[in-house]
Amino acid sequence: MKAIAFKRSRPITDPEALEDIEQDVPLPRHHDLLVEVKAVSVNPVDTKLRQTEDPLNEPRVLGFDAAGVVKAIGPEVLNFAIGDEVYYCGVPNRPGSNAEFQLVDDRIVGHKPKSLSFAEAASLPLTALTAWEMLFERFRIPRDQPLEGTLLIVGGAGGVGSIATQLAAELTELTVVATASRPETQEWCRLLGAHHVLDHHADLAPQWLEKGLSAPTYVFCTTQARVHFKQLAELVAPEGAIGVIEPAAGPFELAPLLRKSGTLHGEYVFGRAMRHDHMMSAQHRTLEAIAHLIDSGRLKPTFTEHFGTINAANLMRAHAAIEGGHVRGKIVLEGF
Repeated sequence: MKAIAFKRSRPITDPEALEDIEQDVPLPRHHDLLVEVKAVSVNPVDTKLRQTEDPLNEPRVLGFDAAGVVKAIGPEVLNFAIGDEVYYCGVPNRPGSNAEFQLVDDRIVGHKPKSLSFAEAASLPLTALTAWEMLFERFRIPRDQPLEGTLLIVGGAGGVGSIATQLAAELTELTVVATASRPETQEWCRLLGAHHVLDHHADLAPQWLEKGLSAPTYVFCTTQARVHFKQLAELVAPEGAIGVIEPAAGPFELAPLLRKSGTLHGEYVFGRAMRHDHMMSAQHRTLEAIAHLIDSGRLKPTFTEHFGTINAANLMRAHAAIEGGHVRGKIVLEGF
């Protein structure tokens, strides 16, 4: 089968940063689905792993988000059959989705939204799971119930922020405030449901006061937490919560937050599947819920650019765009 891999960490400008290779088609065991990959999207974690994993004993296939068709199943698989159209976010300790076929545990897979193409569906899993788990499992914000308060989403135009903004606007009664630094990304946040948009390249406190907003009960920092944390801790409401998703985001100066009896929450989307813990199948249920929201018109995919077929050259273009820091929504690739 065709696959795209890297053999050593190289800058994305190096012509061998990613390479087209051939591999054997893997065989499913236990809870595995063998998925024929139809489309993928690219996330910042892809670029970070490519930059930091070195040396390698064998070529490393990256890719986490995917949508495709089930071609074979392991003996312990539940809820899926050969021929099902699926979407999912894989894990770092298994070969990735940048290949014609991939093995993925059925407990972290959902049925693809019926109303979406494979490319549209591939833009969703990692960001949707991250946003859902932070809002509704870490912060424990009640869904579809009246709740006064304000949610601040730092990086509202990025992949995770684009989904978090929609989920909060659609499923909660919170006032949703997103941050974005360019006119086009600020407008994107408004289209996704943000009630107010601030510029995170400027001091947030004066902008907050200017809009007459109450202190945020929840702050979801989706990017550059180390840069923003001090002012977020000063801005958050007493007994409020701050959430971060970058594993290497800290260390943080926690004293200002602790003086408010505030809480700090971390979200690592791969944690459950890598630990094989008892909550692993919750990701299957979340993806099924996301698919229902999509098909009922309450949520929309966030892919903004289609980079063509899945090959080394196009994936390098995608990595370069993400490393440039100006991507709005998600980049997708489709077919081999």
